[in-house]
Amino acid sequence: MLAPFASDPAKSRGRLYAEEESAHRSCFQRDRDRIIHSSAFRRLKHKTQVFIEHEGDYFRTRLTHSIEVAQVARTIASTLGLNQELTEAVALAHDLGHTPFGHTGEDAMHDLMAPYGGFDHNAQALHIVTSLERHYAEWDGLNLTWETLEGIAKHNGPVVGELPYALAAYNARHDLELGTYASAEAQVAALSDDIAYNNHDLHDGLRAELFSTDELAEMPILHECFARVDKLYPGLNYYRRRHEALRRFFGVLVEDVLEVTRREIAALEPQSVEDVRHGGRQIVRFSDGLWQDLKVIREFLFYRMYRAPSVVEMRKRVTQVVRELFPYYMANPEQLPRQWRKDVAEAPDETALARIVADYIAGMTDRFALQEYTRHFGTDILDGLPR
Repeated sequence: MLAPFASDPAKSRGRLYAEEESAHRSCFQRDRDRIIHSSAFRRLKHKTQVFIEHEGDYFRTRLTHSIEVAQVARTIASTLGLNQELTEAVALAHDLGHTPFGHTGEDAMHDLMAPYGGFDHNAQALHIVTSLERHYAEWDGLNLTWETLEGIAKHNGPVVGELPYALAAYNARHDLELGTYASAEAQVAALSDDIAYNNHDLHDGLRAELFSTDELAEMPILHECFARVDKLYPGLNYYRRRHEALRRFFGVLVEDVLEVTRREIAALEPQSVEDVRHGGRQIVRFSDGLWQDLKVIREFLFYRMYRAPSVVEMRKRVTQVVRELFPYYMANPEQLPRQWRKDVAEAPDETALARIVADYIAGMTDRFALQEYTRHFGTDILDGLPR
């Protein structure tokens, strides 16, 4: 049974382009399936989370991260009586707009696009599912429901101030009510993202030997998790010990979100999804105390993992890839693949061309961006680094 404030597929605001509904799947199930079958979703398997895709088969990629986020989101949504399919659709789509090389690539792209309206990965995800996926006969994009598009656009909260151009352009056609909060389902997807990466970045940092298990055992929250494991399983194997502790850390984060969200729901007493949208705050969140503890862990990860010397050197190299490919394609747009040339021919000015080039580069996987750099510039940017 769904909660009264859950998103009901029978009451969906529909799609930009009307189409016959499925006899076997709800509209949100169809959204989820369209996202899974999209080209952009497949490309996530070779896009960076923290480590460049060639650095190891066990590190998370954008694809494995998105699957983990969706798993957490389904669990929380089910427990709270929310629509699982909408929650899963937003979770699976939330990283579609990321460039190659993770936030490093996004930072470079944002700088390059500053004269042309900037770059934002959430806005780019919306642009992908509403325009750049071009497989259907009757429309560009995936023609997702209003609720899924809303969740992609504002799962982190209302979008105010100057809008990224990709978001502004679509919102002018199809008002996503950017000044309100998103549905509870989209809010769950956002918090599930935080839960997933806080957990798996600790796993990946340990595997990369950027810090030790003993260091983690001194951190907030984690200290209690390791102590519990040591009490239950004295003398446990090193690898099993850290996995058991991180498994409990994962559970602590989920339980905290559920406890706080239930309190927020009890205080707000929402009777519809509109009550959630106009509730004045995110109702799906961490407790203040746990959030402060997570800030300590995230600061540790920032300095010991995201700014580790080996990671910084890799960031420097791959930033050069994006920074040099962009002006190259601006000067040589004929080098874009054939399916992009109609857009190039119809581009009315430099800004339009820059946005086409940004779409092309942002859609690249890590390995394809590196291959294109070598093809156009005749050098392997990663020469001298461990493979």
